[in-house]
Amino acid sequence: MKKTTFLLLAIIFTGSLWAQESFSLKMDHVALSVKDLDQSIDFYTTVLKLHEITNLTRKEGIRWVSLGDGKELHLVSTIKEPVTINKAVHLAFKTANFDALIKVLVKRNITYSDWPGELHKINVRADGIKQIYFQDPDGYWIEVNGVTLD
Repeated sequence: MKKTTFLLLAIIFTGSLWAQESFSLKMDHVALSVKDLDQSIDFYTTVLKLHEITNLTRKEGIRWVSLGDGKELHLVSTIKEPVTINKAVHLAFKTANFDALIKVLVKRNITYSDWPGELHKINVRADGIKQIYFQDPDGYWIEVNGVTLD
């Protein structure tokens, strides 16, 4: 009887320890190190049509942009160390009006490509989704997928 009671208590105690360690995460924001804060804000608000929001930290050299659904992009110009960038590190967006985005990029002479890097080529994935890649003023890669938005 003592062994059974001990075993039950051990199982209950172990389960409560696991329960205390249980948590879930949700995306809050992405931060990018930028050289020219005004140029970056102009790109994200003018080209990508995102909206600047209040920087609640009130720190100089940082500005925030809404990504929608409570998600934010923080543009930070206070860090001066160089950043190594490659296409695998990118922001990805989706739009229901893919052709309008292409027109904006062409009008502003912003080069876009498919994943392999063929200029002005639109990739069409196996599932039929149109996809392009281009870079912001600091060289960060941006992926845009043409999809039907909910």
